[in-house]
Amino acid sequence: MDTNRKNANQSSVSAELARLVADERAYLRRYALGLCHDISLADDLAQECMERALTRLHLWQNGTNLRAWLSTMLRNLHINGLRRHRHHVRLDDCDGADLGSVPARQIGRMQMRDLRRALSRLPSDQREMVVMVALRGASYEQAARNAKISVGTVKSRLSRARDTLRRLMEGEMEARA
Repeated sequence: MDTNRKNANQSSVSAELARLVADERAYLRRYALGLCHDISLADDLAQECMERALTRLHLWQNGTNLRAWLSTMLRNLHINGLRRHRHHVRLDDCDGADLGSVPARQIGRMQMRDLRRALSRLPSDQREMVVMVALRGASYEQAARNAKISVGTVKSRLSRARDTLRRLMEGEMEARA
């Protein structure tokens, strides 16, 4: 009888934990979008992260930060994906024909494209800090905990990233391919 109660208790804890993981779906999609800059890839990455988390609930330690656990898992999945697909070239990284005159409504899209390109030129540690703090809205302390670095390092990486982004966007720095 005691074993039945223990199994029932474990099932209810697992069900509650699975619900908490499912509640993080929107957050995981936003974080994935910040990492890979492509909606369909972000959806796939978030889905893969949720699947992995749900199949590994037994590895989560009670009392730890679930969002940090999921963020680390998603980031590692993204890095592993980058390593697997290094030879792929994104189409918006290729220079096309001369655009000629551009209607005013397209200027915003072009600026966003330029920003995505500039972000992709940042070293991964700097880009990660920009994504965590600027896109996800994490505090410096949260970003430091997630990346397992000091708050000073977070601030330093953000400062260098912002300076590089500004120079790339203003044309002061040549965007490397």
